[in-house]
Parts: sequence; C-alpha cells; structure tokens
Amino acid sequence: MDVVDRLRRDLPPEVVLTDPDVVATYRQDEAEWAEHGTPAAVVRARTAADVQATVRACIVTGTPLVPRGAGTGLSGGANALDGCVVLTTERMTAVRQIDAVERLAVVEPGVVNDDLRAAVAEHGLWYPPDPASSPWSTIGGNAATNAGGLCCVKYGVTRDYVLALEVVTGTGELVRLGRRTAKGVAGYDLVGLMVGSEGTLGVITEITVRLRPQRAPQHTVAGYFDSVVDAGRAVALVGATDVVPSALELIDRHCLVAVDAWKHMGLSADANVVLLARTDAPGSIADAEADTLLACFEEAGATWAARSTDEVEAEALFEARRLAYPALERLGPVLTEDVCVPKAALPEMLERIERTAVEFDTLIANVAHAGDGNLHPLLITPAGDEPARARAQLAFDRIIEHALELGGTVTGEHGVGLLKRDGLADELSPAVLAMHGAIKDALDPHRILNPGKVVRLAG
Repeated sequence: MDVVDRLRRDLPPEVVLTDPDVVATYRQDEAEWAEHGTPAAVVRARTAADVQATVRACIVTGTPLVPRGAGTGLSGGANALDGCVVLTTERMTAVRQIDAVERLAVVEPGVVNDDLRAAVAEHGLWYPPDPASSPWSTIGGNAATNAGGLCCVKYGVTRDYVLALEVVTGTGELVRLGRRTAKGVAGYDLVGLMVGSEGTLGVITEITVRLRPQRAPQHTVAGYFDSVVDAGRAVALVGATDVVPSALELIDRHCLVAVDAWKHMGLSADANVVLLARTDAPGSIADAEADTLLACFEEAGATWAARSTDEVEAEALFEARRLAYPALERLGPVLTEDVCVPKAALPEMLERIERTAVEFDTLIANVAHAGDGNLHPLLITPAGDEPARARAQLAFDRIIEHALELGGTVTGEHGVGLLKRDGLADELSPAVLAMHGAIKDALDPHRILNPGKVVRLAG
C-alpha cells in the first residue's frame, strides 16, 4: 500500500488532495529561488488526529512529510520534495482560549497572526510578534520559524511568547510540551527547541502563547538620509543610548521608488533612505525618548528629521515598510537575505552590501529591522536573465560571508530552510552541527520530517 492509499484509508476523503492542479499550488513557499518538487498528495488537516494519522502513514511508507502553514516563508522551509506529502495546518483555525488573568491564549496552528492580535485586543491584551506577513502568516508557521517582526527590537521574537505546544513527533506520538504557569524550569526546554525547528523535529498542532497588556499609544520619529551608511550610524547612536525603541526600521531608495511606482505614495521624491523609529513608553517618558531618537538622527546627518504629529501619516510610512517586498517583486524575481549583525556593526555591514552590489553588478535593495541589526537585503534580477541570477547568487553568498565576519548570523528570523544551509554550516562548528544531527535523529528517527531542510545530515 503506497502512501496515498494509506492516507485515503485513514483520513476523510476531503482531507486528502491529489488533483495535480491543486497539489501544484502547495509546491513552494515565497522563496521562489529555492528548489522544490511535486508532492504525491496534500493533506489539509483539521485536527491533531489528522496530523497524527498522516505522520504515521509517512513512517510506514517511508515517505517524506513537509509541514506547511500559510506558505509565506522566505527560505524554502515549506518547499515540497518529489513524492512527499505536504501537510498543511491552514484549516486548523480555532482560538481555543483567551485567559485575561493568566495573560495567555491557546490557539490552533492555522490561526493568522493578525486575527489572534485582533481577538486578544478585545480583552485588552496584545500579542507582540509582528512579522511583515502578519496579515497572512499563521501562528504555527511563526512558531516553526521563530518569526520576528517590527516591534521585536523591544519585545522579542516568537520563542519569547510560546509557553506550551502540542506536537506530533517523528515517531507518531502526540505529546504536550511546556507549561501554562508564569514560571517553570522542570526538565529540558523542549518548547524552545521545537520553536524555530522548521518542521524538522515535529508538527505543531496547538500553541499556548504569552500575552501582554495593550501598550500605550506610539510616538513616531522619521528621518531622511542621503545614504544607508548614515542611517546605519543613526541606528548605532540609538543603540548607545538608554532608549529601546518599539520599532526602528530602515527603507532604502530602491524600496521607496518601488513602493511609489506601485502605490503612488511620493516618498522617493524627498529621501534616499528613510529611518522610522517609534516609542511606546508611557506619558512624558515617551516625549523624552522621542527627543533622544530625534537627536540621534540629526547627529548622524539626517537631511530632515521630525516627530510625526499626524498618526495617519506615521502609519503610511510604516505601511511603506511592509509593502517593500511585494513592491520589489513586481520588478523581477527577488532573492531575500536575512542576516543579523551587532548593532555597532550595522554601518559597516550596510557599506559592505553596497560594495557587493557593485562587485556583482546586482540590484540590491535594503530594508531592515535596523534596531536589532536584522537586515533584509533584497536581490532583484530581471525575469529569465540567468547570468544576472548567477551573479545575484554569488552576491547572496558574499553578504553571508560579510555578516559572519562582523560577528553576525546567517538568519535573524526567516529561518534556514533550503537557502541558508551552507551558511549555517559556515556559522556553526562541526561539533555543534553534530549536536543538531543527534537531536534530529532522536526526535525523528525515521528521518521523514522535512528532510534536507536546515541541516544536511550524513547517511
């Protein structure tokens, strides 16, 4: 009995999809440069029992299983292999509990990030992690990749908010990890291990997340700069103060022009680089922090800088930041970087990216969660131009080299997936890579869970 027959035996017929046209839509995530294959079937799970039955069918038949959320990932982590089963949790969308006293929510993995934030806001609560894909990405996918976002410079990433998980392991067991209490140090941190494992250690079927009280209204400071290096100096100056902004974002001219061409916002007429900062401190503290941010911008050479007094205008600026990636996609295939460096190294890293663009004759646009040193250089090539694509791949690799030389890491929030496996091997020592392999073999002894992603295993 092959895997499709077994899935049809063990699952309701509407859950198992084999129509080639439908299956084709699940072949890859948003990392269009990453390789992908064609699945034998797609399982649209509705329950943990569906997930468990799917994992067990793959174990028995030796079939690779690729977990998938909304497919918004940018590293190829959800890309299919030929003959695999893609298991999507997009239909597991229940918000099971919101507890205002314990400040937690229990959700299924298919709940969309912004939908969770809206649901908890009705209770006066807030879920901080806010990837740029928050209107579409799911909490399960956010947990699998340890997603970050704009406000993570102050509030941390997904791992900081996951208290407990329900997971189907690579042996087909349904287990609960973690706790609901405010404190707890019993046993190894298996929740922390599972968050960010990109579906290689288990399939998440339920998530308990920590919530915070709704924050104070934000104050925005915007600055225009002639170069990304000057903007990087402003970020380094902010890092040397005692102010921790609730957001500190960089958008370069290439992004501004692309957004203007699409949405006609007029931003590129006045700036080569825009730096956006926010503070959500309470009361008069916010005024003092905003003044400090403004002073840092001016000291770094901003051509114009001001506190925004128009909340609509401020939201429009941040909307331009979120629109940068889809705007650039309109120009051609985009290869997205996700390196992170120490804040003090940000000006140097931005300068090296500019040199890399010249060296490899490649258009590289820059957006960044600048406040925590997390850069997203976006490499754009004309559609069908293979020489340009080859140069861009070399530039991609060179940017990783520069990040590691400056004490950084190959991925700050997108995950390793397929695109960063070689970079991870350069970042980690052989002994640490062997530890990754040992953990993988312990939790996925049949090696069916998202094989080939994150770490290249021998054998």
